[in-house]
Amino acid sequence: MLTIETLQENGHDILFLKGEVDASNSVILDEAITKLVTDGSSSILVDGTGLEYISSAGLGVFMSYLEDFQEKEIDLKIYSLSDRVFEVFKILGLDQLMQIYPDKKTALLA
Repeated sequence: MLTIETLQENGHDILFLKGEVDASNSVILDEAITKLVTDGSSSILVDGTGLEYISSAGLGVFMSYLEDFQEKEIDLKIYSLSDRVFEVFKILGLDQLMQIYPDKKTALLA
């Protein structure tokens, strides 16, 4: 199960992910990101504190937006991933394509 809470804080849109992102619910993540992009967000922070698992379908959602983020100059930062979830990003080389930080403070300062 996946729940996403969206919050605005100091000009940043923050997505709090809780649970697991897999093929059956990755559309929820896709819809949340689409809404922020459509609404004109310039800074999206993804809080992974509550993210327990992410499948290739979930990673594919992030990958599908990389070009949009670049074209629309949207800053995407992901932070507070568990070691297990970060390892999935790292194995696929996504830690080189995305901005991933250990915590919110570091993400905001970057």
